[in-house]
Amino acid sequence: MHIHNLSKTPSILNTFISELRDKVIQKDSMRFRRNIERIGEVLGYELSKSLHFENRNIETPLGISSTQLYKNEIVLCSILRAGVPLHNGLLNYFDAAENAFISAYRHHKHNPESFEIVVEYLACPSLEGKTLILADPMLATGQSMVATFEALKPFGTAKEVHLVSVIGAQKGVDFVSQSFSSDTHLWIADIDDTLNDKGYIIPGLGDAGDLAFGNKLQQ
Repeated sequence: MHIHNLSKTPSILNTFISELRDKVIQKDSMRFRRNIERIGEVLGYELSKSLHFENRNIETPLGISSTQLYKNEIVLCSILRAGVPLHNGLLNYFDAAENAFISAYRHHKHNPESFEIVVEYLACPSLEGKTLILADPMLATGQSMVATFEALKPFGTAKEVHLVSVIGAQKGVDFVSQSFSSDTHLWIADIDDTLNDKGYIIPGLGDAGDLAFGNKLQQ
């Protein structure tokens, strides 16, 4: 797998990440969502450099301008619900992309320390021969990414696969590296070293879904 960790090069991206992590600033859910969206835009821009381009002539009011435009057919798939702001950021740049949505959540069978990933809702166009961008803001264990990709297989074989995350744990990065083909790309804003016993990234930022949209109903 090709891993693109953008935190290795200091940039304005660091500001957005630091505000996501800050326990005071992140209480503003609107700002939290906007920072994830902005990170999605940065990751989308970097990802775009790896796409396939072709020369096209654009007619201006005064003549012809030749430029290179990407020719990939993109399907952007996000994992609900935390993936929505990240999806919006990517869609701001890939505005012609088709869209897919999937719900994948942790189901704790016996205790809080063990869980399985359950996929319920899924809406997706054909992926055959297209470029799949699979977005999930938190790459903790990596199980959600893998479960989602498996659920998408009946919709066709993508020509290229790109994974996009905001913050990941090294364990999750290693897991997806082993689970996806070697030509898959991972675009990620930062990678932390540790997971706790409940599978949350340390230091991370907390529960991205709750911070963006409010606490889930406890059953």
